[in-house]
Amino acid sequence: MIPNSHRDLLERPVVVSLATAMRDGVMQVQPVWCSYDGEHVLINTLVGRQKFLNLSRRSVATLLAVDPDDANRWLEVRGRVAGWSTDGAGRHVDVLAQAYMGVERYEEAPGELAADRVVVRIAPERVVTMGAGRRTRLAPPASTH
Repeated sequence: MIPNSHRDLLERPVVVSLATAMRDGVMQVQPVWCSYDGEHVLINTLVGRQKFLNLSRRSVATLLAVDPDDANRWLEVRGRVAGWSTDGAGRHVDVLAQAYMGVERYEEAPGELAADRVVVRIAPERVVTMGAGRRTRLAPPASTH
């Protein structure tokens, strides 16, 4: 669902903006690291963080990745949480730290526990891109049932 023309914005270390809905409906936007597994955008966070609480209550999210080399080239992904898991979350944050920081292992901040790490899988439902003078909108095929 992510077009090849903009896939690099999820595969290279581009800090993306993650928008989630607070309990009162107000949007919260935070910069996050992410990766893409070919099907889902993967976000790594801690179970107690506001973004995780928002996603666990209301499973919708929007991500915006702006090309750091060309502000007129960007990718917006609107989707739903397909699931989350603590399994492999420590390894995933290490992979992200290697890409984004150039370090082998991610160092948890004081008071954070690696055991509280979670990987959230966001399934794209609508994708909008801009760049190379074109704007495209992609949506999944309509359901037949």
